[in-house]
Amino acid sequence: MLDELIDKLNGEAEALLHELNVTLPGEIEKAVALGDLRENSEYAAALERQQLVRARLDYISRRLSEISEIDLDEIPQDRVGFGSKVEVLDLDDEVTETYTLAFGDVINLENSEISMASPIGKALLGKSGGEEAEITLPGGRVRYRILSLATIHDLARHED
Repeated sequence: MLDELIDKLNGEAEALLHELNVTLPGEIEKAVALGDLRENSEYAAALERQQLVRARLDYISRRLSEISEIDLDEIPQDRVGFGSKVEVLDLDDEVTETYTLAFGDVINLENSEISMASPIGKALLGKSGGEEAEITLPGGRVRYRILSLATIHDLARHED
């Protein structure tokens, strides 16, 4: 899971660096050739995109730095932690959900990934199978019981 995240971030950084160092300078050069820069929307758009790309690269750099500090030995092997896949039962409406706890501010509901910093992630962290968690969400309180738990260590063993 960590390797996939690192690869994804490095791939995005590589594409953004190409855009910053190759594509955008070409667009800025073309826009400058058009003349009056005060009323040149192409020039303004290229400069704005350049700022956004730099900000995203800074974010990726910080995220990669944070990931490099993760010690897999410190992630619990018997409780919910980073990378855990958790099946929960909503005790109020009897619906079962499965979540994978992801790093940082990642939320990818198509893959059932939620951030450990999200309300659900925070409530599940440190819990074991069979335990209950109560979560306050904007729509009200939700009560979950953990039906099954596969930690990042369990998942890594199954990949081998």
